[in-house]
Amino acid sequence: MARRYLIGVDLGTSSTKTALYRTDGTLVAEAAAEVPLYYPQPGVVEQENDDFYRTAAETVGRCVRESGIDPRDVAAIAFDSQMAGVGSIGEEYEPATRFDSWLDMRCRPYIAYLNENHADLITRLTGCAPTCDHGPKILWWKGERPERYERIAKFVMPSGYVAGKMAGLRADQAFIDYTFIHFSGLSDNRAGIWSTAICDTLGVDMHKLPEIVEPWRVIGEVTPAAARDFGLAPGIPIAAGCGDTAANALGAGIVRPGMVFDVAGTASVLAGCTDTFVADTRHRALLTMRSVIPGLWNPLAYIAGGGQALRWFRDQFAGELRQVVEQSGGRSDAVYAAMIAEAVAVSPGAEGLFFSPHLGGRICPATPEMRGAWLGFSFSHTRGHFFRAVLESIAYEYAYYLRILQEYIPNLALTETRAVGGGARSDAWNQIKADVLGVPYQRLGRSEFGTWGSAMIAGKAVGIYDDLATTAMEHARPAGAPITPSPETHVTYRPLVDRHIELQKQLAEIFA
Repeated sequence: MARRYLIGVDLGTSSTKTALYRTDGTLVAEAAAEVPLYYPQPGVVEQENDDFYRTAAETVGRCVRESGIDPRDVAAIAFDSQMAGVGSIGEEYEPATRFDSWLDMRCRPYIAYLNENHADLITRLTGCAPTCDHGPKILWWKGERPERYERIAKFVMPSGYVAGKMAGLRADQAFIDYTFIHFSGLSDNRAGIWSTAICDTLGVDMHKLPEIVEPWRVIGEVTPAAARDFGLAPGIPIAAGCGDTAANALGAGIVRPGMVFDVAGTASVLAGCTDTFVADTRHRALLTMRSVIPGLWNPLAYIAGGGQALRWFRDQFAGELRQVVEQSGGRSDAVYAAMIAEAVAVSPGAEGLFFSPHLGGRICPATPEMRGAWLGFSFSHTRGHFFRAVLESIAYEYAYYLRILQEYIPNLALTETRAVGGGARSDAWNQIKADVLGVPYQRLGRSEFGTWGSAMIAGKAVGIYDDLATTAMEHARPAGAPITPSPETHVTYRPLVDRHIELQKQLAEIFA
């Protein structure tokens, strides 16, 4: 039969999303399922590896059933997943520990140790300064749970765990694709290998690290047991897949140097696209991820609770707006529209009011003790000023990231920002960001990017797509004209960005 369909599965922190696509990129069916987070102790955040498998099986099965397709018509499947946490398996590919979430901060003392003693080595080789990611977590298991560490055969990502279990792999066949390895804290990212220098220095057993592969590597086929779990046909090829940010960037067509990617979700992520590897040893703010596309890199940074800060403000300070919208039968996002209407009535710069968006600690650079703050408010400031300051703070942080990037690549011309996520639906917020950054903002016609990025990788794995960059650009169609920056407003914002950066330095010293 004709292999006419591709499946992409996004294994996120709180939910699993699956989408079924025709090979021409048309969305046929999609499904989502909640993934539990467990909090056994204060500061401990874990997930069950088999919850990723279970929700993947549930959502794939639902897509197949509801679409009515013949499962034998599926050409391939690929997974992407959250990137900074780490799971583990025993010799039979069974979970050896719970998944140690990126939200789990047990490894904080090890982050501090690495920053104090080995930050330059790690940043120079991995492209990522020590932060809450695989390296400190692996050291925590080794130092705090040595008996469990000894029983671990391999450390794996959620995408690697689900794909490997689906294919019936053994522990010695475990893999990780190269888009994750900046977050390992243990790699030579440019060479695409594990770093003997780092592993030997830290005393990490390299035999516990999986094989590094390209995203479109076929790692196996759907076993009969997995076919029953997923509602698929046995023998369907499984591609290695990639990290969720990499899948989203590919799905959004971020495949040319100079492009910028804004993921305006719960976390606010800004990624560039370059053909130059950047190791931010000066600021330790940028993390340089390998793009799915060979030869390209995505230097990025993020605010862990960027979008979450907007929700917090809504819940704490806009109660009557919610009531008005609910009483009028309006949509839930109408509350944000009403809040943004108040904000845009305020002049750029919020009349001297600044906000620090790091309510749960700053990630880039790693300053976990940081907290949120408003600075400069007076009797004349209204709720609109406060909310505009929140919106502008995200843009100011983005400008800080791009300034660092252009320190390392002075001739990098930034051409456009492609915005996705819930926040991208606001033209007013896109305009603020465009004005601050001085870069046009472009929304895209597609609403789901991660699963489509994974589906493209699945298609590449079985020869349906030859050139992923071309395929990605063809399918990442703009939704209307770009939002262009105002030259006058951009000039107004430049000294405000300087002020924001200086205030962040002062706050870091206050909270230290």
